Amino acid sequence: MPVDPSLVGREFPAPAPLTVTPDRVAAFAAAVGHPGESVPPTFPIVLAFDAMQAFLDAERIDLHRIVHGEQRFAYVRPLAAGDELSATLTVTGLRQIGGADIIATTSEITDATGAVVCTGKATLVHSGGAA
Repeated sequence: MPVDPSLVGREFPAPAPLTVTPDRVAAFAAAVGHPGESVPPTFPIVLAFDAMQAFLDAERIDLHRIVHGEQRFAYVRPLAAGDELSATLTVTGLRQIGGADIIATTSEITDATGAVVCTGKATLVHSGGAA
């Protein structure tokens, strides 16, 4: 079943904020092979994924029907241990190609003051089928 085009413009917040802790950073860095003590530049995917899962749950789209087509981040400032981050995913575009839904999303990652820290853009390919 195709994704409803009226989703464009809708927002889906992550269910809870995430605090950047040294333990979380170390575990993520080890998992992705990032050297050093700094927060890896891809770390916001942890929170962006929570927002994406909120979108998938709200729209009853099975994760196993999604292929992650692209991901990029644009930073306002680096992340640091102690940051409390929140994310809101917005569906920014939708088109159908060959029976698949191509879903463009933007996830705005903010700190505890509400200031934007970075923005993630992702393209999701949804294979259709029962939603």
